[in-house]
Amino acid sequence: MTTLSILRRFVPPYKWLALLNILFNVISTILSLFSFATLIPILQLLFGLSTTEVTEMSLADAQGFQETFEVLKNNFYYFLQTQIDENGASYVLLLLGVFLVVMTGFKCLTIWLANYFMVPIRTGVLRDLRESLYKKVVSLPIGFFTEERKGDVMSRMTNDVNEVEASIMSTLDMLFKNPVMILIYLITLFFVSWELTLFVLMLLPIAVLLIGRIGRSLKRASTTGQEQNAEILTQIDETLGGLRVVKAFNAEQKLIGRFQKLINATRQTFNRINRRYYLAHPVSEFLGTALIATLLWFGGLLILSDNANIDAATFIYYVVIFYSIIGPAKDLSKAVYSIRRGMASLERIDRILETESNIREVENPNKVVGFNNEIRYENVSFAYQADRIVLDDINLTIRKGQTVAFVGQSGSGKTTLADLLPRFYDPINGKITIDGVDIRDVKAHDLRALMGNVNQEAILFNDTFYNNITFGVEHATMEDVRNAARIANADDFIMATPDQYETTIGDRGSRLSGGQRQRISIARAILKNPPILILDEATSALDTESEKLVQEALENLMRDRTTIVVAHRLSTIRNADVICVLHNGKIVEQGTHTELLELDGYYRRLVEMQES
Repeated sequence: MTTLSILRRFVPPYKWLALLNILFNVISTILSLFSFATLIPILQLLFGLSTTEVTEMSLADAQGFQETFEVLKNNFYYFLQTQIDENGASYVLLLLGVFLVVMTGFKCLTIWLANYFMVPIRTGVLRDLRESLYKKVVSLPIGFFTEERKGDVMSRMTNDVNEVEASIMSTLDMLFKNPVMILIYLITLFFVSWELTLFVLMLLPIAVLLIGRIGRSLKRASTTGQEQNAEILTQIDETLGGLRVVKAFNAEQKLIGRFQKLINATRQTFNRINRRYYLAHPVSEFLGTALIATLLWFGGLLILSDNANIDAATFIYYVVIFYSIIGPAKDLSKAVYSIRRGMASLERIDRILETESNIREVENPNKVVGFNNEIRYENVSFAYQADRIVLDDINLTIRKGQTVAFVGQSGSGKTTLADLLPRFYDPINGKITIDGVDIRDVKAHDLRALMGNVNQEAILFNDTFYNNITFGVEHATMEDVRNAARIANADDFIMATPDQYETTIGDRGSRLSGGQRQRISIARAILKNPPILILDEATSALDTESEKLVQEALENLMRDRTTIVVAHRLSTIRNADVICVLHNGKIVEQGTHTELLELDGYYRRLVEMQES
């Protein structure tokens, strides 16, 4: 990725602001040239570096740009010489000082205007990047997050985005301003003395190669540093999530040792990165000083030669302009270093932005407005990894209004079988249909609108009761929300809180008990009022009292709905219409609770194990 590709990617939505920024940068640079130009008449006329008499010339006789410029310069000298003769050198010095102040004032105004139009570009590009990354993360299939570390994804959304802001966005103004200044100054230098400028340009490639080599090594080190930051976030997330286990097994020192090793390695990496980054300024300053010294030597040879085409005052003007290039050039070299760091982060972000979802949407999807007849799994197979089959040739029919339970040992494929229905994953073989329509031919949004989920872990947000219950449901009234909470046996404890339905429940519902969290998630499903309900071990993590309340809420929720239950406690699904027993990814038994007990097979052994 190059600097130009970054500009082509981020700047087009703000092209008019960018053009205004460039325009005012050009104007400010030209005004600075006029300011510097006062040096020549001051040196020539006030300090006697030139004794040539100047006479007024007619502009009408000039032909072409070169002659017009020479006539204007001559008449300007004539005006100054006349003023010296009539009013004295001190008066001319005052005029030149006023001219310098006015030009500098206009130059400062145009610099502010250039920055004024740059600010919305920087903030807008950063906003666009964050928005694109968040939208992509939300739209990616669940399978993506089973393969990626959560801490690494968080690092890309925080550390890497901040690095892009600090290193690329903060140098956009340099990329727009400094190249323009350098180009205008170089054109002026060619105009003043092409011999000196060609000599200088012969030396520049050495500096460019040196800076570029350091920059490339900086990018490699920055990639390593951001990956180590991601590992730090991962370990922090795991530590906070498992702190109870850490303390129970006295593993604090083990984790502290691992964390110390990681942060020490990260420190060493960022030592290398920052040392190379801070090398930009001294290297560019050293090279600039070397160029100035060489220029003074070569310019002196030209002035002292018999056929010199540049006088001493003009040479000093040349040196002043050339020295004015060094500042922007140093900033530009520093910007190149910053961009190298930012590119490493941008490439990590792009690995998310460019990830293609394996849940493909068809161009002309079928319309599904409800569920009328049946759900069919036809020869369905699935694998998270190619060499590890999770579901093998599943055939199953779920009729409208039925409660169908999936039971079996851990790892038998129960949850995966349920997750295929809302297209959290797609089968590698076979198909799933709703009323005869392949769910892959339906928009994922429309498909999931038919379903409500209650999981083993109640997924709640750090928001109010009201907003958690209405999550994903628009235009719900308070009466609708309270009615859903009553059915879920949640209204009583909500009304007992200080702000009732406007009470914030904490991070992931941390201020609530397990049973209360589960009843809030059930109320959310009730409010959505879906025709198809998926319950994934919704009571397995609860105590007996909470389970009774939640089970009652679930029975209220399941009434008149088609329900798929992933069951751990077999006592909760005795009344299911169909119980499917899974073993090694296959449905090995199927029937009612009584029928399966009579078979005296897998299901009976599972029941006896739980009752013993």
